[in-house]
Formats: sequence, C-alpha cells, structure tokens
Amino acid sequence: MNHDLIVIGGGPGGYVAAIRAAQLGLNVGCVEKEAALGGTCLRIGCIPSKALLESSHLYHMAQHEMAAHGVKIVNASLDLPTMLKRKDGIVDGLTKGIDFLFKKNKVTRYRGTGRLAGPGKVVVDGDQPQELTAKNIIIATGSKPMMIPGIEFDGKHVGTSTEALNYDKVPEHLVVIGGGVIGLELGSVWKRLGAKVTVLEFLDRIMAGMDTELARDSQKVFEKQGIEFRLKTKVTSAKFDGSKCIVTVEGGEPIHCDKVLVSVGRVPVTDGLGLETVGLQLDAKKRIPTDSHLRTPIAGIFAIGDCINGPMLAHKAEEEGVAAAEFIATGYGHVNYDAIPSVVYTEPEVASVGKTEDELKAAGVEYRKGTFQFAFHGRAKALGQTDGYVKVLADKKTDRVLGVHILGPRAGDLIAECAAAIEFGASSEDIARTCHAHPTLAEVVKEAALGVDGRSIHK
Repeated sequence: MNHDLIVIGGGPGGYVAAIRAAQLGLNVGCVEKEAALGGTCLRIGCIPSKALLESSHLYHMAQHEMAAHGVKIVNASLDLPTMLKRKDGIVDGLTKGIDFLFKKNKVTRYRGTGRLAGPGKVVVDGDQPQELTAKNIIIATGSKPMMIPGIEFDGKHVGTSTEALNYDKVPEHLVVIGGGVIGLELGSVWKRLGAKVTVLEFLDRIMAGMDTELARDSQKVFEKQGIEFRLKTKVTSAKFDGSKCIVTVEGGEPIHCDKVLVSVGRVPVTDGLGLETVGLQLDAKKRIPTDSHLRTPIAGIFAIGDCINGPMLAHKAEEEGVAAAEFIATGYGHVNYDAIPSVVYTEPEVASVGKTEDELKAAGVEYRKGTFQFAFHGRAKALGQTDGYVKVLADKKTDRVLGVHILGPRAGDLIAECAAAIEFGASSEDIARTCHAHPTLAEVVKEAALGVDGRSIHK
C-alpha cells in the first residue's frame, strides 16, 4: 500500500496528525498496535483519570461539603464498580469516536506494530503483516512508565497508573512513589474515596518543573486534605510479600501498605522502531531528535509527542501533529512552546503557562508580579472553593506577559485565556483592560493582571 503519509502511532499526536493531513488532501495511513485508538492518554491516562477525579470529587462533596450548601445527604455510600464502569464507558465512546473520524476523513487504519524498514518504508507486524510505502512518515509512538531498580511489579499490588485506574476496592493505605502530576491526581482520587495516601518524593519538592511557589502552596493545600508527603525520600525497594506491600526507604523504617503506585515519570517508546534501517540515532535520553519543524535528520521522517524533546503532554503532541502535517502539506508549520499550558487536575487544580519565576530569575529577566487570591472573590466564595490564587508575571520594561500560574478552582479552564495572551504577545495591561463577566472566576485573572501595576481593585 502506498500513501502520501504514514503515521506510526494512534495517540493524541498521531491521530490528530493523520486527520489534519487528510483534511489537507493527503492520502494517509495510520498504524496502531492497540485495538482502540487514542493512545495512553485516552485509553489508560488523561481521560479515565479525569472521569475518576470527577466521580471521586462528587462523592467527597456528598460526604463532607454539601451540608454547608443546605443539601443533606444521609449515609452516602460508594459503588466503586459503577464508578469504574462509567469511566470505562466514557473511554469506549471516545475511542469509537476516533474510529468514526478516521472513516469520515478517509484515513486508512492498520492494526499492528509499525517499524521502519528503510527510506519511505513501514512494516506492520501483526495478524496481517504488511509493507507500506510513503514519501513522508511521522513517528508518534508516545511514552511508557519509567521503571526504577528495586521495584517488584506484580500488576496487582505494586503497579503503575494503569493498575491504579482499576483497583477493585479502595486500599486502606496507598503509597505513591513520585510527587508528580500522575501520582498527585490518582493519589487524590483514592484519598477522596477513603484511602490513607502517602506520597514519597526523591526531590525536596513536589511537581518538579512547575513554579516553586505554586508547588509549595499546592502541597500545603493537599496536606490540609490529608495527603501525607515525605520529601527527600529515596525508595530502595517495593514488593508484595503475600499479605502486605513493603516499601523500603533509605535511612528510614519500611512502610507497610496495601497498594503501591509507582509514578516516577515516563520514557519515550523508541525501541524496535527500525531506526537503524534509515540511520536515525537517538539522543542520550532515547528521544528522537527533531528541528523546529518536527523534521528528524533523515529526509521525509518526522517525529512528534512524547518520543521527542519537551513536556510529555497530550495537547503538546496534538499541536506538533498539526504542525508536522501542515508542514508536509504546505511547507508551513509551527509550535510556540512558550504558550503550552500544563494542568494538574487535583482539587483545587494547578495550572501554568509560560515561564516560572525560577526560570526568569535564572535567566536574569526583570519582571513584575501581580497576584490575587480566590478568597477575595465572590464567585469562589459562592462555590465554596477559596483556596489558591492567580499569579501573573510580566516583563518589567515591555509589560508583555511571560508566565501565569494558577492554584485554584477550575484553574485548567482559566489558564486558556493566559495561553492565548502569551500566544498573541499580550501585555498584562491587555488582560487588565479586557472586560470579564461578573461574577466569574476569570475575574481573578483580571485582578492579578491589574496587580502587576499595583492596582487590583478588590485587594
């Protein structure tokens, strides 16, 4: 089979690239080894975890928060099988939706594992092996959980986020190894459902890479919710001994628990791709090198998403998929990496876009800062969600927005306005002078922007 473009991988980056290329008139094939399209994000990551986060939040509200609203729920009980079934139903519907979009856009789907077999050639290993040819190839193979020495994975008691999405009962004590996004989100799910949760983090802080002040204040909120954090803790082993999980840490007593969730990061899936057949070499972190147009050093081969440099985010992969497809079809395609937001879907949410204070200080960039607390805002009070704040960082000379960091209710939605501001080179004054509907949480962003010039109205 001959195509204009073959995409290896049907995750967020791959399927979006395939659809966009097809919209631009290319004959596109997409190779995916799993039965369901959507990749890790849709099948066993972003979407199922958000379904559980939403359900667990409602359960927690029913038990602890609704009475303050005058809604009394007596003996609220957990039906975990129904909660998991709802999660699976959402995933199933969305994966079938991608199948429909492939058919609508005339993208040919190949089931199997794709690998390069020389310039312009892709072999599909599966039930029906095939050799495909194309002038252009996009590698979008994603990432997988990182493994660390001493951890004895058994897929039931000691496992990754995949297993943590499907516990058949609420663990009495869950130990999370890693204080990053995945660990915090799934840890908060099971905490709300009744588990004791202990987070072990090797570094002296959680959420590495995010603004330090934001991470510190987020940890305080999570601790108020009952999550225990042990920072600067090196895990040396974790295993199930037949009755309990045992986690050993350097310089401390062993921790006994029911489940262990290992979430210490992810690594690119680049093994077995046949890269040697075209002379394509990986970097020191086993990532595929690319330029600003997502081109690898080998003509006609592109790479996007988690298998290349940059944050491992589904929306980053999607933007790269679109950029690569458009570059192939039109000669133009670009991603502004300064305008890619990141969100931690805890309660409250944590969201960032642009530069952190740490990065600006390290680069010697002079900036001004404006902050505004949700506790000062009427809509946040009405919601009963007043933890957190918005922080706007703007260039001291030009006032251009350099970064925005939010801890608070619906931060993941509020950050979109800030990403748009950075994308279009807006100033804090532009945000401050834009009329925001009252009463909405977005007004907190406006007040923080006003704060850059020291003129927040309600502070």
